[in-house]
Amino acid sequence: MKIEALLERRLTAILAADVVGYSRLMGTDEAGTLAELKRHRRECLEPKIAEHKGRIVKLSGDGMLIEFSSVVNAVACAAEIQRGMLVRNEGLPRSRRIELRIGIHLGDVIVEEGDIFGDGVNVAARLEGLADPSGIAVSSSVRDQVGSRLDLGFVDKGEYSLKNIAPNIRVYTVALGEAAARQQETPGPSLEAGYELSIGVLPFTNMSHDPEQEYFSDGITEDIITDLSKISRLHVVARNTVFTYKGRAVKVKQIAQELGVRFILEGSVRKAGERVRITGQLIDAQTGGHLWADRYDRDLTDIFAIQDEITHAIVDQLKIKLLPEEKKAIESDPTTSVEAYTYYLRGRQFSHTWTRSYLLLARRMFLKAVELDPNYARAYAGIAECECAIRDWHEKEFPLESIFDMSARALALDPNLAEAHASRGLALNHDGQTEEAGREFRQALALGPSLYEANLYYGRFLFAQGRFQEAVGFFERAAEIRPDDYFSPIHLMGCYFSLGVEAERQRWARIGIERAKSALERHPENASPAHRGALALAHMGEGQRAKEWVARALAIDPDDVVAQYNAACVYSLLGESERALDLLETVVPQSSSYHLLWFNQDSDLDAIRDHPRFRALLEAISDCKPGTR
Repeated sequence: MKIEALLERRLTAILAADVVGYSRLMGTDEAGTLAELKRHRRECLEPKIAEHKGRIVKLSGDGMLIEFSSVVNAVACAAEIQRGMLVRNEGLPRSRRIELRIGIHLGDVIVEEGDIFGDGVNVAARLEGLADPSGIAVSSSVRDQVGSRLDLGFVDKGEYSLKNIAPNIRVYTVALGEAAARQQETPGPSLEAGYELSIGVLPFTNMSHDPEQEYFSDGITEDIITDLSKISRLHVVARNTVFTYKGRAVKVKQIAQELGVRFILEGSVRKAGERVRITGQLIDAQTGGHLWADRYDRDLTDIFAIQDEITHAIVDQLKIKLLPEEKKAIESDPTTSVEAYTYYLRGRQFSHTWTRSYLLLARRMFLKAVELDPNYARAYAGIAECECAIRDWHEKEFPLESIFDMSARALALDPNLAEAHASRGLALNHDGQTEEAGREFRQALALGPSLYEANLYYGRFLFAQGRFQEAVGFFERAAEIRPDDYFSPIHLMGCYFSLGVEAERQRWARIGIERAKSALERHPENASPAHRGALALAHMGEGQRAKEWVARALAIDPDDVVAQYNAACVYSLLGESERALDLLETVVPQSSSYHLLWFNQDSDLDAIRDHPRFRALLEAISDCKPGTR
């Protein structure tokens, strides 16, 4: 007997639904989004499904798969759900609405242990992807079966070639009423009242056939995002979110759905010698149409003009009227020297690795940038930040006077530069001027709320003062901005350890371990992810693995005072007090006043806090100024 003969098959109406922009909503407010989604399911979706005799086959984080024996019931249910959600979202800003897309298909499915499989399910899922936010897309088989039995209109969208589905499927959308019908007829990028203009700028592809040029295409992408973010009427997806799509082959419409935006900008960069070729295209994800496309084949010295032209082209296509201050901000270039700009971009790439050798290299790039353009504020801020970070390893390598001087030059050139305020805050904190440092960090955050460094530094500042609950939000934001950031998750683990929230401590420890492991794979010469990851492993009770990571960190850089301190914390957590104290007695003479407050605040050392040798260490450092590790 053939196995296929044993399978249960049936013709059924399949409804697939998911949440528009789920990743964006979760990134903004994970707990709140989950609570709201559960409430909508409980109060709206599940009662409607039961009323129309549907069966929930499965739930995912942001989606549902539902089966109906009647296709008319399936469409009626979908229409009532979407109307109900429109009412439930009334008065909410678009960034907080939970909107659904729904796809419905009538097809053959295989039934196994309550689940359903087959092309019928796949077609419904593909149709859901073609639906508008708060809309419904159906196949022709559904449209033909429903006919005029429901008080609904259908709009023919034409034939579509769906992935892994043959033959082509004719797709219809359901008009939920007069307002919906009018919306369908509205041409171009005009939006209904309250619909925020929204765009995602995908990482421009490096077409130079040289991975070393990646920093250049990434830099151009980031600068276009920055320019567009200066326009108050335009919602621009943050750099950290769109860069998760880098190198991935994903369809534009799918990306727009996941980001919760209507428009997508994509392009490419080819840099060869003194020439650059940049292409760009603006796509309306609702229609799939190209609103604008252009190619710039010019001298490298025209790079700033090209960026301005791309920004203005988008503004023109979306019919946005710029305020005078917005126009001025967009057209104000941070430097006029392409060579300085190139050095700055390379320095920024090096600085993100957080190794001493790369920070020194980044500093050299920034120094070259200001040599080429003495009025380059961002480069001065970069120098100050690198010098402060390097002091974690060797305090005397760069005196505070130098750092204060560099940040002052940056602020004199651009008083509203968030990076400059953040670097000045670091220097003030190193100098023990905690009140002034906090003020600078808060100013940096006010000017650049999505600046990774400002969130990380202020979180560390609060942590060192024992203000763990306040620090949590800034570390979480930093971890969101940089998906490769292992510092913040491990600091969050420490915050929740001190706050006594065990589930969150373990969750962030796991995230920190995974990110530190990835960082070690990218930069095996860097001790930082090894000794910080070892802390997380110790918190998770993986003692042997924690010791192995500590040994690796100390083998990479045996003189790293931060590695030695974290190694002491690991041994304290694992109950090996004498080894922990031996390391701390080595650390104290090398440590700056900037680091020593951690001895008083760090709960990782609680196991040895009452030891006579530890009390002697506290007495030795009791007069030190506060700071952070």
